[in-house]
Amino acid sequence: MGFSLSKLFGNKASKTESNDSVEAIIKDVENKPFGVADTNVIFAGLNELGGYYFFQTVIVGELYVKIKDGATLTFKGENFDLKLNSDMPEFESGGSPIPNRSITKIDFQIEESDVKKLEKATLSSIALNVKKNNILFTKYVSSEEEE
Repeated sequence: MGFSLSKLFGNKASKTESNDSVEAIIKDVENKPFGVADTNVIFAGLNELGGYYFFQTVIVGELYVKIKDGATLTFKGENFDLKLNSDMPEFESGGSPIPNRSITKIDFQIEESDVKKLEKATLSSIALNVKKNNILFTKYVSSEEEE
């Protein structure tokens, strides 16, 4: 159930062109994406620390924010709707060695009962609401999973 943020970025990020795409982000990051949007990719996983559960996310792409009032993450799916609040109200996007690409790490609080529901859910969308940015992600399905 653990999720290692330290393994999220490998040594693949060596390209320097400024024209970035979702496919380029997916190719450059070692972990499997959780969801994709037009110009951002969300990587995510569940983690538990001292009996508290967190849904850890890393958004890679055009999103760049410096925020003091938190964010929300809303999951929608087949008979499923779950809204999570960020663990910390203040966070900031970081730069990337690739031009026009930022990295935003956000942890969301989640109850243990919701962890089990989320793991079983068939998701149709994941919405991130942060500052004036409303980003709608769709669940990522790799080409190998489609076959």
